[in-house]
Order: sequence, then structure tokens, then C-alpha cells
Amino acid sequence: MVSFTVLGPVEAVGERGPADLKGPRHRAVLARLLVAGGRVVPVTRLVDDLWDGDAPEGAVGAVQTFVGALRKALEPDRPPRTPSRLLVTVPPGYALRTEDVDARRFEAAVAGSAPLLAGGRARDALALLDEALELWHGPAYAEFADRPWAHGEAARLDEVRLLAVERRAEAALALGDAAAAVPDLRAHVAAHPWREDGRRLLALALYRTGRQGEALAVLRQSREVLRAELGVDPGHALRRLEADILTHAPTLVPHPPPPIGPTTPFLGRADELAELADAARTGRRLALISGTAGAGKTALARELTRRLAAAGWTTAWGDCPEDAPAAWPWTRIADALAAAGHPPPAPLADRFRWHRAIGAHLARMPHPVLLVFDDVHWADEDTLALVTALAADHDAGRVLIVATYRSTEIPAALTAALGRAARTEPTRVHLGGLTGPQVRDLVEATTDRTPTDADVRAIHARSGGNPFFVRELTRLWETDPALRTVPAGVRDVLRHRLDRLTPTARTHLRQASVLGRDVDLDVLIPLAGAEDEVLDSVESALLAGFLVEPDAERLRFAHALVHETLYDDIPHARRARWHAAAADVIERLRPDDVEAVAHHLLRAGTRADPDRTARRTRAAAERAERRFAPHQAAALWREALARSPHDPEAVAGLVRALAVTGELEQSRRLRAEAVTGAGGDPVLTARAVGAFDVPALWTTNDDEALSARLAAAAEDALDALPPGHDAERARLLITIAMERRADTGPRGRAAAREAETIARDLDDPSLLAPALNGRFLHTCYRAGLAPDRARIGAELLDLATRHGLVPFEVLAHLILNQARTALADLPAADHHAAAAEALAERHDLPLVAVFTSWYRALRLAVTGRRDEAGAAYRAAASRLAGAGMPGVERGLLPLARLSLGEAPDVDYGPHEPWARPIVLLSRGQRAEALSTTIPDPPHDLLFEARTCLHAVIAVEAGDRPTAARLYTALLPAAGELAGAGSGLVSFGPTAHHLANLATALGRPERAAEHHRQARELSARLGAPQWTGWTFT
Repeated sequence: MVSFTVLGPVEAVGERGPADLKGPRHRAVLARLLVAGGRVVPVTRLVDDLWDGDAPEGAVGAVQTFVGALRKALEPDRPPRTPSRLLVTVPPGYALRTEDVDARRFEAAVAGSAPLLAGGRARDALALLDEALELWHGPAYAEFADRPWAHGEAARLDEVRLLAVERRAEAALALGDAAAAVPDLRAHVAAHPWREDGRRLLALALYRTGRQGEALAVLRQSREVLRAELGVDPGHALRRLEADILTHAPTLVPHPPPPIGPTTPFLGRADELAELADAARTGRRLALISGTAGAGKTALARELTRRLAAAGWTTAWGDCPEDAPAAWPWTRIADALAAAGHPPPAPLADRFRWHRAIGAHLARMPHPVLLVFDDVHWADEDTLALVTALAADHDAGRVLIVATYRSTEIPAALTAALGRAARTEPTRVHLGGLTGPQVRDLVEATTDRTPTDADVRAIHARSGGNPFFVRELTRLWETDPALRTVPAGVRDVLRHRLDRLTPTARTHLRQASVLGRDVDLDVLIPLAGAEDEVLDSVESALLAGFLVEPDAERLRFAHALVHETLYDDIPHARRARWHAAAADVIERLRPDDVEAVAHHLLRAGTRADPDRTARRTRAAAERAERRFAPHQAAALWREALARSPHDPEAVAGLVRALAVTGELEQSRRLRAEAVTGAGGDPVLTARAVGAFDVPALWTTNDDEALSARLAAAAEDALDALPPGHDAERARLLITIAMERRADTGPRGRAAAREAETIARDLDDPSLLAPALNGRFLHTCYRAGLAPDRARIGAELLDLATRHGLVPFEVLAHLILNQARTALADLPAADHHAAAAEALAERHDLPLVAVFTSWYRALRLAVTGRRDEAGAAYRAAASRLAGAGMPGVERGLLPLARLSLGEAPDVDYGPHEPWARPIVLLSRGQRAEALSTTIPDPPHDLLFEARTCLHAVIAVEAGDRPTAARLYTALLPAAGELAGAGSGLVSFGPTAHHLANLATALGRPERAAEHHRQARELSARLGAPQWTGWTFT
């Protein structure tokens, strides 16, 4: 998506940032097409406009070149030879097809403000116009405004801007904010003296601020200017206003605005709001709301205002803008009280008497009064004196004064005022960060999209629960779910606050940001220089709220966004030097902290020695593997391999990390390349093939050809391996067992058994775990081996848990989930699925959820909730798609639908020979179904499922020899759910199929016994109505 700006310099911004628009004529072509507003501009017109009617030879070709370059800049990811969606060719020229132009948004906002004003929604109109006017960054089409083809459009847009300025002033006046409107209107009238609406609004604003003489002077000057320059008298609106001012017409006094309401739903802060409401109810005089910038102080005060106004209170607000004139907040409050029909007394020279006069006035008001002084950290001493005086005046009637301030910006005047206020025992409310659930509520109120739990956690972590940061991050998340940058609004606010620090303190904070979110003073001080200066800077940053002290020994940036803003603002060259220096300091102080040293060396780039960087990065990757941080390990191994491309340990490490993090295809390819690169060296081959010591749950290979090559390479290396390499021998045997998992011969099982023996002799858990995995993969050579798989899973779980082998701990839970499902022990299966998911969530293992989502669907199916199961299977299939497991994925969803009795006529992939006859039978094609040749099923986790499908056809065909063979094959699994050992699908109790086979074989007693088994198993599942699988 590309957005265009013309309200200032012409620019285009895409997903990667500002587009490179090349030279001035490239930009001119873009500007000319934007002026056209989506209409076609002929090539001849472009040529004339670009060269002002004096085009050189080859101008048409030059325009085509400009257009081609613009297309590349605007759509960098567009595949070659595909048409542009933005800058399109439309004979006889070109057009720019886009709605995302700031001028269009501006005009829509200005147009939308008129009905808001007419409907009494001045506050909404003001907000809309403020946003619209912020879009302007200079004259429209700034660099082309003097060109004939742009001048008219630029002038038109400027006319709309003037209308927006006047309409904004009109909204401010409707809200009783006349004083704030005066400065902008004065500048507007000075720049555009002939606009009568501007003069009318300025005179009205002056009158409403009690400056009647100035208002009449503006009107008198209007008459003089118009007569002298244009020879005309003022229009009706100006003449009527002058008459109304002279007679003090009541119509000039605005109606009070409606109670202030939240622009967004008020969320969270329920306890704080209740505390303030209680202060109002019990007659407290002063409430102080403190917190960092963006914590929601103003929002809380507005919600209190809204509620008290609804309860009949008279409410008035006075904000304290930075650098506002003295007593500005009281001016705003006085305007609001006057608009409500209760004008307060004018200021007196004697401050004490004036304060008493205000108190007496408030006491005479018929309703309770709420006065809000917002942002008093910027208030002048007169305002602070008024706040504390009114809070202490018990004769002022029922008045609640609310003052908000930033707890990180308390100047001396405010410190003194807070000290005076303490004697009145004010209600104090400090706003910290929102909780996780409150952050979710705010995110959902800010966006139309539905965030995941992980999204909310990321926004909460980066924002620290600050509501302003939460909203800004949510808006960023809508376009950048990875939250890779700091939102522009947050960055601007933080930079403004940072500018209040001394240059030295800012430098020290930037150096601290190089060290990370957590800052070690022992490292910062030698990195930055003079200890006393660093400590002074740290104290300033703590007081300003940029740093916090979790404990006496640590510093931490208060928000991740503060850290990121500081870090991003450091020039790259300086940042690299500071990282290199930080690596030296840390290695000197803490030589064992290889992760931190590697991090800084990598960030230092060419400022660090490449060999040193490679060594430290490899050490950090190994440590990340040991504490099972696979994603971090993968990133570090990549960095190490980039600096040492032929390092076999780095290759092996990256193969392991990629496989664990779900990058299976890339891991397998890299492993195959490493085996080829071993050049026949048996030890190197053993290390290369053994690098893929990644848990395997599925009992067929995804790429049989690759598996065959790897198994052959392992066999060759095994034959050539010299004595004394028992661990390498075990690795090669494990590889053979893994890669020959689909074989029906004994070699894979024998290799797994031998590897297990070696691992037990060596007492090496890191070898025993994959050896047990190899044994598991060879427990499908006949039906009914779910108990064996359960025993392997139990041993593996105990081993992995004791030795911290997280991937194999996850595998063990999944093996036990499959085995317990096959044995219809769903509570145990549920436990293991949940345990696997918890580990996956903790360690970010994406493939686990693929298998457990299929189990959840299977569970619905076997407990009789087939409609829900269908939806769950479709959702699970979407997770499986693209997960890098084609051997599992192909044909699995159709097979699942078949297990639900649907029999869809689609491609069943590897399950086709067993599923197709069932589909034909369901469609009435009995003869074709029964004549189909059905092969023996492969020995994998779906062995029983396919055998049961074969049994259905054998019974239908009356094929007694086949029925007898299948009965014998299935009998050991009589107490299991057919196919459920896969954790994916089931065709009901195996006993149901055995009963049908026994009936076909003329064995009624056996059939009755199997029917009883099927009923018992179905009852145990909680679905007694389902005693067997059927198709429709």
C-alpha cells in the first residue's frame, strides 16, 4: 500500500518507508498525475507540461523511462512483467489509480466537519479539523506550485485550507474556547485581510473574552480596508455583528457545550475513578491525579467530569498548556462558568481578596462545582496559588478541585504548592500501567481487528501499560503486526521530553540504550567516562521517568519504547563504536557472559575483529542451545556461519536449531549439503547426519529419496568409522533408524536397538533420547502396539524431564497423547496434549500446535460431536498447510472427512487405495468398488485405520480369505480406536470392524464378544451411541 502526500513536498510512502522518486522530472510526472486526480493524462500533455512546450527530441521515450522508474519505486515487490496496479497505462497516456492521497483525506475531513457543526457536535468537528490541518507541511505541491499545470490545483487546496482554519475557529467558539481561538484568528486575518468570515470570527472571539473595544476595532478596520482596497462596504454578517456587539445582544453569548464525553470508551481505572467519585460524595476539597505522560490522567478527569455533570454538578476545565500566559487555566474556567450563567469576579490586585471573592462566588452557585486544572506541572505560580487557596477555603461551598500533573516533571513551584496542599489532606491518585486484561480492552476498543493473546502481550510489554503508548502501538500493529518500529506519535513525545535533559544526560542515556533495556552501571560508567557525571545523568533520568530502579543493583528503561527511541536516534557509526567498546568492557568485567559479548560484537559490525566475533557468537549459540532457546540459537548460528562458512559445528548447530523452530525443509536441505561436503570422512559425516537430532513424531518420511540417500551415507560412514567413536556410531545408527522409519524390513528396528544399547552403555541422555525416538518410529510393524509406544513415551518423558531435554519432553507428551488416545484414555490424552502445548508456548515451538489441533478435532469426532469435529478438522488442516510436513499433509483432510462419514469425492493422496473403494461404495458404484485391488497398508501410525477400511470392502465383497487375513492382523488392536494412535483420525473402535469380519467368517460368538468390546469402549468415551464407524 502506497500513500501520497501533496500538502507540502510531493512524496510517496510505501511499506518500506519513503519511496525513492529519483530526479525532479520523475517527481514532476508523479505530481502531474496526482493533480489529474485519477484521470488519464495523455503522453503528449505530459511532454508539454514537463518541458513547458519546448520538448527535446526523444521526450516521449524519456517520459516512458520516468514512468518505468516510478513504477519500480512505488511497487518494489511487483513481479517482473506483471502490470502495475498504481501507475497504469491507459491509452493515450497514464493514470495514477489511488485513493490514498493526503489532499483527498483533507478535503473529506473539511466536508465532514460542516454537518458536525450543524448538528451541535462541535467537539467532534474540532478534532476532525485538527487532524485535517495537521496534514499540511507546506504549500500544496510545494516544488511545483508555480508551474501552470499545478498552480490551479494548489490554489484550490489552499482555499479549502483557509475554510478549514475558519471552521476550526467556529468550532472552538461553539465550545466556549474563545480565548484559544484569538491568536490563530489574528494570524489568519493578517495573512488574508479580505476574508470577511475570518474578521467576523476574530471580532466575536474578542467580544466573548471581554475585549469589546478590540472587537469593535477589528470591525472598524474591516470597513476601512474593504472600502480603501475594494471600494465596497462590509457584508451583512459583519454589519449585523457590529450592531449586536453595540447592543450586547444575548445571541452573542454561546450556549454551554455539552458535558465533556470520552472520544473513546473509558476503560480500566475503575478503582481510581471510584476513589475520585467518593471524594466528590464525601465533600473532599482537592484531588490530585499524578502519573507519567500518557498514563491517562486527563482521560480519568474527563470521565469524572462526565459523570458528575450527569449528576447535576456544574463543571469547568482549565488546561495548562506549556508556555501559556499567566493565569490561563483560570481564564478558561472563568469562560466556562460565564457560559453556564455564573460569571466569576474579575481579577483583583490583591491576590488574597481575589481568592476569597472567587470562593464566595462558588459558594453562591446553586449546584456543586467541579473545577479541573489539567497539567499543573506547567502551571504558573498564580494558578497554583489559586488551586491551593480554594482547596483550603472551607467557605467556598461544595467544590471539588481536581489537579492533574506528571509525576516525572515536578518543578519547584509545584513542589511548593503540593506542600501547601498537603495540609488539606487531598485525595491522591497515582496512575501506573494498565494490567494485561485492561490493555486487551483498550486494544480491542482502538482497532476493528481481533488481537491474539501474543499480540496483547507484546503490546503490553512494549508499552508498559501506558494507555497512550498502547493506543499508538495498536495503530502500528494494524499495519505492522511485528511492531518493528516505534510509532511516530510516541517517538515525537519522547523526543520532546528528552530535550528537557542536559546534552550530557542525553548522551549518557543513549550510551545506556546500547547496553539494552536493562542497564548495568558497572558497564555504563567505564563506557561513558566520568563516574560522577554518569551518576548525575542517571539521577536526572530517574526523576524524569526514563529509567526505573527494580532494585538497588539494577537500572531499567521505564518503557521499551523509550529504549528503542534513544537507540534508533544514535548515528550508525557512533552506535557501532559504542557496541565495540561495550563488548570490551563486558569481556573484561564478566568474561563468561558470552551472549552479551557476542551481541555487542555483532552489532559493532566492521569495528570488531571478525575471528573474535565468530568465536564468541559460536559460544553464545552453544549456550543458547543448552538453555533451550532455539530461536536465539538459530539466529546466532546463522551469524557464526556467515563468518565461518566451512565450520562443521556451526552447520550442525544451525541444522538443529532450524528443525526445532519449525524450519524443517531448510534444515533438511542444509543437512544434505553438509553430508555432501563431508567428502566421505566418516567422522564428519557422522556429525553432519547426526546434527538432525530433532524429535520425530510421524512414522513416514516427507522426502523418501532424500531419506534413502542419507541412510546410505550413514551406512557407508558406519562401515568406515574407526574404533573409539562410540558416540558417532550411535548417531549414525539413530540416523539409519530415523531415515528408514517407513521400511518394513528389520534394519531400522535393529539400528534403533543398537543405538539404544550404546547410549545406555555411555550413560548419555543426549544419545538415549533420540535412540528411544528411533525405537518409537519402528513400533508400527503390526497392529496393537499402542501399549509399547506408551512405555517408550513414559521412559522418554522421565529422561527428558530429568535432563532438561525440552524437545524430547515435548515429543514424549505427544507420543503419550497418541498412545492414550488409541487406548481410549481421553483424560490422560488431554493431559499430555495440554502439557505439550504449555511447553510449546513457553519455548515458541510452532509445530506442536499443528499436532494438538488435529487431536482436538479427533477428540470431538470420537466423542460423537461430528459437526464440531468437521469445523475443527478444517481449522487444523489450515495450520498444517505449509508447516513443512508434506508426508503428513497430503490427503489428510479428506481422510478426516471420510472418518466423519462424509466420503468426499476428492484426491486422497497416499490414502487413495484404501479410501477410493469406500467412496465408490457410498456413491452406489458397488461393482467398481469391490473390484478394486487394495494393497497391504504401509506400517505407520495409520496402519490400523487403513486396514479397517480394507476390512469394510472385504466384508462387502464376501472375500473370506482376505477377511480372515485382516481379522488376524487387527485382532491385537481389539481394545483400541482404529487409527487414533496417529492422533489425527479414527474409524471407530477396532472391535466394531472385528465384529463385522467375524460375522462374515461365520464366527457369531467372536462377533458378539467384539460387539461387546465396541460398546464398552464407546461408553468409556462418553458416546455410547457410537459403537462403530459408518459412511454415507
